[in-house]
Amino acid sequence: MSKYEERCEELKTNPKTWLITGVAGFIGSNLLEKLLRLNQKVIGLDNFSTGYKENLDDVKNALESDGVKTWSNFRMIEGDIRSLDTCKEAISGCDYVLHQGALGSVPRSINDPIASNESNVVGTLNIFWAAKEMNVKRVVYASSSSVYGDNEDLPKVEEIVGHPLSPYAVTKKVTELYGKVFSEQYDLDLIGIRYFNVFGPRQNPNGPYAAVIPKWTLALIKNDDVQIYGDGKTSRDFTYIENVIQMNILSAVTEDLPKGIVFNGALNSTTSLTDLYGMIRDEVAKTHLSASGKQPSYTDFRAGDIRHSNANIEKATKLLGYEPTHNILEGMPLAINWYKENLL
Repeated sequence: MSKYEERCEELKTNPKTWLITGVAGFIGSNLLEKLLRLNQKVIGLDNFSTGYKENLDDVKNALESDGVKTWSNFRMIEGDIRSLDTCKEAISGCDYVLHQGALGSVPRSINDPIASNESNVVGTLNIFWAAKEMNVKRVVYASSSSVYGDNEDLPKVEEIVGHPLSPYAVTKKVTELYGKVFSEQYDLDLIGIRYFNVFGPRQNPNGPYAAVIPKWTLALIKNDDVQIYGDGKTSRDFTYIENVIQMNILSAVTEDLPKGIVFNGALNSTTSLTDLYGMIRDEVAKTHLSASGKQPSYTDFRAGDIRHSNANIEKATKLLGYEPTHNILEGMPLAINWYKENLL
């Protein structure tokens, strides 16, 4: 039995109360489903600016279809992390906080840095302060691989970062700085996870800031053209959602971790955008023949994007017992099958 499986069994026999911010989003809703399957009590906080009530409905339906009767363990608060009072209300009585609420996307932050700062920095500061005031055991918060900025070393190790290349990266770096300072000054237990291109069910394919995997999947299903920024050689450490769920739970419940520590949440594998496109096309083509052989077009590189991203996960493996369960080839069919069933 893996460390993760052991921790899940312990939680089943000794349920806790969790707050998930951004619970109606892609990652938040998947965390919600996992915790409810473990018979945990969960409070969700979301203002639905980028999350969707449909994601919560999907969690409820998934549980009911599997005969899991724990939906009543969930309480939803519609509110904003930019309100300290709302954060205190949501956190009151919780053992753990999984802070996912944020405005994601590098391009979004370039277009509107003020909104990104308000949500990602001010909102996170409110969560940290509320956690201190309410004596929460531990806060696990979402950071990003974007903090590595212009550092070109591969694979990325947590202790070596470069200069941020976008307002979004700045907000995540500031979040980590606050995490370190709060841990030292207030003896608050804060753990950060730098997400590396997470993908999976419930990831939104629509809008100008959609992630590439759901966006390209939907385009190929609809027989639309796909455009790749740059020459296609840009690479990323694409990480299936189940690995990120594992990271969050292990980070929350593993004892004796250094306060303020940050982990890479990734697979330690790279895939170029051109190869990624081929994987998605071939998977979509199994049911939509129009995608077979369809070629992408290439355009200018996008401002603020880093060229290559690949994570060293030794720290998480050693201190958490983290063992990724899905590589990209295993996760891709699961994600695309969900898209096929739910996006059209």
